[in-house]
Amino acid sequence: MTRRADIDVRPITEAEFPDWLRAVNTGFLRRPTPPEEEVEVRRRRFEAGRFLGGFDGGRCVATFRSFAQELTAVGGTPVPADAISAVTVTATHRRRGLLTRMMDRDLAAAKERGDVVATLIAAEYPIYGRYGFGPATWMSEWTVDVPRAGLDPRWAGPEDGGRIDLVDGEDVRKLGPELHERLRRSRPGAVSREDLWWQLNTGAVRFDESWTEPHFAVYRSAAGEVEGLVSYRSDDNWHDKQPHNTAQVDWLITTTPGAERALWRYLCSIDWITTVKSGWRAPDDLLPFLLPDPRAARIAGLSDWLWVRILDVVRALEARTYDGEGSLVVDVRDAGGFCGGRYRLDASPEGAGCAPTTASAELTLDVGELAALWLGDESAVRLAALGRVQEERAGAAKMADALLRTSRRPWCPDMF
Repeated sequence: MTRRADIDVRPITEAEFPDWLRAVNTGFLRRPTPPEEEVEVRRRRFEAGRFLGGFDGGRCVATFRSFAQELTAVGGTPVPADAISAVTVTATHRRRGLLTRMMDRDLAAAKERGDVVATLIAAEYPIYGRYGFGPATWMSEWTVDVPRAGLDPRWAGPEDGGRIDLVDGEDVRKLGPELHERLRRSRPGAVSREDLWWQLNTGAVRFDESWTEPHFAVYRSAAGEVEGLVSYRSDDNWHDKQPHNTAQVDWLITTTPGAERALWRYLCSIDWITTVKSGWRAPDDLLPFLLPDPRAARIAGLSDWLWVRILDVVRALEARTYDGEGSLVVDVRDAGGFCGGRYRLDASPEGAGCAPTTASAELTLDVGELAALWLGDESAVRLAALGRVQEERAGAAKMADALLRTSRRPWCPDMF
């Protein structure tokens, strides 16, 4: 067996990128050798120092990538984030501390840069709590039985004076980025998107010829404002000369409830479509209750989504807004050594202050649990019942909920 010390964990060079990508594909059970077109497209994201690899005898056996991101805190303030992706350890080299070495190196660099948090989408639940991450947003997927939904099949368009138009990829690349910026500034948990995301998702840049063009539709308000976009695909499934086709939503973003209502209504009104699959939606999505019969929409999936690791408690707690008023002293435990300590939060609708303190703790929790609370989704009372938060003063968990929880659940529409 290869000893841990024999495996070199370090930033890769750009010349090593193809071998690194081969290790990524091996770890994610994709074809090991990607076509040259894919290598060149993915190479656009290369950033020296932020692509890590573990090398055994010249072969890349572990991978790790991070990149700059902004994450929206409660209230709309974006905070700098260290987004983590492409994390793999080849099956022949597991249990040797390679992920720990890569993670420790990356988080230390993020802390040094001044990032407030680190983020990732966890492929497996048990892994990332060890490194101080906690599940901060959740995702739901819905399947709509259109004939059962009770909608008028003669629907002729939005009743609010707005309109829906089919557009092409070029239109989406022009309209989408600004619309997404408005969305992410209003939704805790949303993250920034790079320009390459829009190119890949509209076909301007392609890995290979397997990409198929989706349909795109835009919703404009009565005043002509772009308030919603949807990308969707459909199959061609007929039985006994009857259509049983499915519209699969790739993504749907809106900035108003009217746009959301209109786009879902449009999808459920397309001729020959009998099933609509929603794609990744917020856990408290409006979709089922936009239907006359909400039972026509059933949950096809419900899962944790964005995981957050807080690197700076003071800046994280001061970045968000608070609907209530009060003070709370929390003792944050951080085995990674990045932000452990005792902090006093003084919050009100006018603003918040947070600072280290020597006062007695009212709530003791791991940094991962604080991350789950920070975006407003989790309940400190529930975590206390689970034994994952310890009340040092009776009623402290309830106070934490009054300060931290939000009226709408946070949502991250993106995979990265």
